[in-house]
Amino acid sequence: MPAELVQIAGRTFRMGSERFYPEEGPVVEVAVEPFAIARYAVTNRQFARFVEASGYVTTAERELDPAEFPGLDPAGLEAGSLVFTPTGGPVDLRDWRQWWRWVPGASWRCPRGPGSSIDGLGDHPVVQVSFEDAAAYAAWAGLRLPTEAEWELAARGGLDGAAFAWGEEPNDGMRANTWQGRFPYANTGAGSSGWVGTAPVGSFPPNGFGLCEMTGNVWEWTTDAWTDGHRDPAADTAHGSSCGCGPDAAARSGGGAAASPRVLKGGSHLCAPEYCLRYRPAARSPQTPDSATTHIGFRCAR
Repeated sequence: MPAELVQIAGRTFRMGSERFYPEEGPVVEVAVEPFAIARYAVTNRQFARFVEASGYVTTAERELDPAEFPGLDPAGLEAGSLVFTPTGGPVDLRDWRQWWRWVPGASWRCPRGPGSSIDGLGDHPVVQVSFEDAAAYAAWAGLRLPTEAEWELAARGGLDGAAFAWGEEPNDGMRANTWQGRFPYANTGAGSSGWVGTAPVGSFPPNGFGLCEMTGNVWEWTTDAWTDGHRDPAADTAHGSSCGCGPDAAARSGGGAAASPRVLKGGSHLCAPEYCLRYRPAARSPQTPDSATTHIGFRCAR
């Protein structure tokens, strides 16, 4: 199934927010040229066709380079990625290592590690994909990844300055696939089907541009390098601090020579208001390009 692209007219819009987290500010006016963006995130079925046609091997399926991870036990160099694992009860939310673990053998084919699979999940967004993986798929499809400004403009759906992709009301569990309950141990599920984890693309209402799951479900890669805030063209300054919403821009197993982070947008099914209120168009998070996790996916643009 080829990507279904939605045309977005060029315009100037207010990018960012000063109401939530510091890395989202300052609000700046950004001019964006006309572009098209996929209605849905790339699915497991689409990514499988890419892999079958190209023979591509994802970052998570490759062994770690010992030169980039000096001092790491050779047993820790095997291929794998980060997997979200609920805790048994309340924990200190300042330490993401309590619910993220490095799992050898975890990849897009086996998102939670050996024994898991994507059987029956063909229309769910592909996860466990690094920036390199996403860019490789986009190039194969004759497309590209969106910039941060393009992504945010598209996610807003014409609601310039609104807190959420649908307006100002908080998510009631039916507007976006986000964590419902107490993070990171009790999730009652989102949507009419009570999704815990990813939901099939198109499961939640589209925004004003007809784009689905621009917020919630999975974080999505953009091409922009991370900065701690938006650069104000007038003041030429940036401010803010890194968000603590995921594995803190950790390179694959939490060590090694981390490359410059890229900007993720949109939040995911793991976003809970008491911990990560980032299922909003302005929200952003840094992640190193070699990172793959159970809550990162992507969509393409042109």
